[in-house]
Amino acid sequence: MPFEHKSKPLLPVEKYYVRVIKYAGFAIILILGSLVIGILGYHYFNELSWLDSLVNASMILTGMGPVDPLKNDGAKYFASFYSIFSGVGFLSTVAVFLSPIVHRFFHKLHISDSE
Repeated sequence: MPFEHKSKPLLPVEKYYVRVIKYAGFAIILILGSLVIGILGYHYFNELSWLDSLVNASMILTGMGPVDPLKNDGAKYFASFYSIFSGVGFLSTVAVFLSPIVHRFFHKLHISDSE
């Protein structure tokens, strides 16, 4: 759903909340998808248990760093690419989540500026 143009009136609050929930849902799907990629990668490339794979993927995705040592070259390659992917993916997900909020803020500024 595209955002309303600056010349249009501000979206009603009810519709705004629906928009925020939709974007939050999409952001959650992106985070969960990224987490699944990390879990599968750590489980198969580094031969970790599912729980240890979840911990490592979560820590990398949030920027904290790995918990378990990497056992082989395949795991090191995966961890390198997953770290880069996670950095970009996490920031992009935050941008998706915040976009309707920031848009409404700027739209309000434009309305109050033109009045």
